[in-house]
Parts: sequence; structure tokens; C-alpha cells
Amino acid sequence: MTNRADVPRIVIAATGSGAGKTTVAVGLIAALRARGMRVAAFKCGPDYLDPTYHARAAGAVSHNLDGWMMGRAAVAATFAHAAAGSDIAVIEGVMGLFDGATPTGEEGSTAEIAKWLGAPVLLVTDASGMARTIAAIAHGFAHFDPAVRLAGLVCNRVGSRGHLELLRAASREIPVVGGLPTDAESAFPERHLGLFTADEAHVPAARIAAWSRHVAEWFDLDAIVAIARGASALDFDPQPLYPRVEREAARCRIGIAWDEAFHFYYDDNLRRLESMGAELVRFSPIHDAAPPAVDGLYFGGGYPETHARALAENRAMIDAVRAMHGRGAPIYAECGGLMYFTRAIRTLDREDFPMVGAIPVAAVMHDRLQALGYVEVETTRPTILGAAGLKFRGHQFRYSTLEPEPAGVNRAYAARSRWSAEFSEGFTIGSLLATYIHAHWASNPQAAAGFVNACAASRALRLPR
Repeated sequence: MTNRADVPRIVIAATGSGAGKTTVAVGLIAALRARGMRVAAFKCGPDYLDPTYHARAAGAVSHNLDGWMMGRAAVAATFAHAAAGSDIAVIEGVMGLFDGATPTGEEGSTAEIAKWLGAPVLLVTDASGMARTIAAIAHGFAHFDPAVRLAGLVCNRVGSRGHLELLRAASREIPVVGGLPTDAESAFPERHLGLFTADEAHVPAARIAAWSRHVAEWFDLDAIVAIARGASALDFDPQPLYPRVEREAARCRIGIAWDEAFHFYYDDNLRRLESMGAELVRFSPIHDAAPPAVDGLYFGGGYPETHARALAENRAMIDAVRAMHGRGAPIYAECGGLMYFTRAIRTLDREDFPMVGAIPVAAVMHDRLQALGYVEVETTRPTILGAAGLKFRGHQFRYSTLEPEPAGVNRAYAARSRWSAEFSEGFTIGSLLATYIHAHWASNPQAAAGFVNACAASRALRLPR
């Protein structure tokens, strides 16, 4: 048995990274919302930053859709769940339209998501210095995979309205439905991991409003809405995405590190923890003196290197986290979270800032990427996520390494990336599981269940009998 979702939807894809699809997606979301439409926002691929821009424009959480990590059923269910009640869904792609986990297949690509969701595609291209060539680009993308419906073009960085009209005249096969002029003052700022997180300090509301105005003035919004409404109905599993067992009270409380230094979390992962009986409580390793009264801790990724001094100076928090680790509270730490549990973070200027010290090595920053891409994991020993043999998928994106190699630390992951041999990871020290791998628990919900079970068991041990 299946259910059907008929929310109008459109995918914002691109000829390649850097073409401007995030700017287009944000401007389009904001412009549609300004028309009074309820917009559901989504991001293809393993991205924590672009969804923060969508959320600012839409006024609601943006959800990740990743074919490789989540699988088709979870992608369709996540879309149907998050888009329910919306007037339109805008789905931003990843890299180029056909780029994915391998150079020869569509797995993990925007094209795969577009086909799974039956969604028409708008293709964003950098049209600066371009005229008739736009027709060749449109023809190639339209016919490379006929199962992907290329419905329109968006020409970014056009020189003038005259330039945009020239491009419209050149592309007769696929219509040009909009263009954007260069606006350096409104461009979104970037740093070593890509864009800054879209908080008010780095992305004032005026910047989002500027792109909303540009889209309203330079795009044919009626045509785009009509294209989105032409999407076919989507069949999906009617089972609840996050099955919830009725309980009188939460099974456990999990502290979620959340501030300027730590905020890379898949909303899907957090919802799975809640559905399994966990109450999630945010706290700040920078600003708070201690975690709240919780049974376990979850440290996601983020920018601990940027805030290393502030983290190191909050000795009360570090001592409190050490005490929780010492008494056996389950602690799960990913990427930036792992760095917090090392002896020190060494920044690019070679200064060391002392951290928790559970892992007796330094997290050393570099000016180039040290790991990038999808990873498959199988646990080789029991962890706070569950028994040995647990399999799930995730990805890496990091500029740091552990130095020296933590040779004496137990490892629980047999991991394999798409481009390298198997490697050992998943550092376990007592009740701590620390890893550079960002897991997506849609690939195996039992990992989320295992963490909740571990935190509930920790709570039971602490309760008076």
C-alpha cells in the first residue's frame, strides 16, 4: 500500500559547483514566500550550510535529501513528510546536475533525486560572456538523460536585461525563465568550508531580501510555479517516517551541543532520536558553565577551530564534560565534536588550545581539505550505537587531522570511502565514540535506536532504587 503526495515541486540544479544555485534557490524561496506561498525547502547531498540559507528564506527547516546515504524510500518519505501542507517545494541540487558518488553513475546525484521525486528541473548556469552557447548547454543537458525533465534555464551573472533577452532568443528548445545580475554587495560570504552559516551576523536579512527582489524582478515566477505544478503525484510508503511509541515520559535526555562552534546536524537524525523516546536539550559549550541535567551528549560538527580560544577558556564546561565522560555517560562526537575531545586544537597559526583531552592527540588544522566524500561503516565491536556488525553510511568533509596518529586508542569502525582502501576509525574511549564521519541514520535507524538505548541505560543506572 502507498500514499500519494501532489505538492508542486521544482529542482534547482546547475551545470557545476559555483554556478549560483544556492543564490537562485534562496532568492526563489524568498520571492515565492513574499507572494504568500508556503514553501518547503530541501537540499540534495550531504550539506549542513546551504539548508541554513533556505531556512532563513522559508522561515522553516530545510531538509537534506541524499540518495546514496538515505536510499529511495527514505528520500521519498522525508520529502512527503516535510512538504505536506506546503504550496510548493524548492529542492536545491548538489554540484552539477549529473554529478554523484561516482563519475559513471547517477547514485547520489541531483538527477537521481529529480527522477525519484518526479520533479522538473531548472538549470542554473553562469552565463557571463555567453550568448548562443546557452542553446548548446540546454540541448546537451536536456538529452543526456531523457528521464530527467529539464523544464527551464536560469542564467546567472548576466550583464544586462538586454543580455538576458539575447539568451532567451538563443535558447529556443528550453525556455529561459529567469536571470540574475551580478550583485557583489549582496553576495553570500564564504570561508574554508564554503559558505558561512546563515545567521544574522554573517547574512543580514537585507541580503536575502535583495535576492528576493532580484528574483521577483528578473524571473517569470508564474511560469516557474506552473512548471512546479506540472510535477506528477509522488507515491510513498504510508508508514510514519519517525514511528513513535507512546510513553508517559521520555526514556532519556540527550544534550545537543549547539552554538557558534557546533551546529552541523541532520534534522532527520535529531527527529529519529526523539521518535525513539529521547528528549533533546540544547546547550552551548562556549557560553554555558556545564551541560544540562542529561543522560548523554551529542556533539555534532561545526567550527570549533574558529572558536577554539572561547572553547578552551570555558574551563568549567570542559571539566563538566570530563566528569560526565568519567562517570560513563554515553557521548557521541562527530568531526568538530571529535576535535573537542582531543588534547588540543591546533589552529592554522600553529597555536594550541587545550580541549577535553579524552583522545590524547591534537586536532591539527590545515589549509587544504584532508578528506572528502561518502563513507560506508561497519562496527567491529559494540559501541554506544549498538552491537558489533552495525552498518550505516555517512560522509567526511574536513580540514584537520589527528597528530600524532592515535595508535593506542581503540577503534570500532571498519570504514571504506569511495576512493580509498578500508581504514579503521570510530575512536572509543570508555563511553565516548568519536569520529570524523558524519553519519546519516536514515541509512540504518538502528544506530539512532542504539544511542537512545545507551542513554536510557545510563539514566537507569543513575536513578535511585
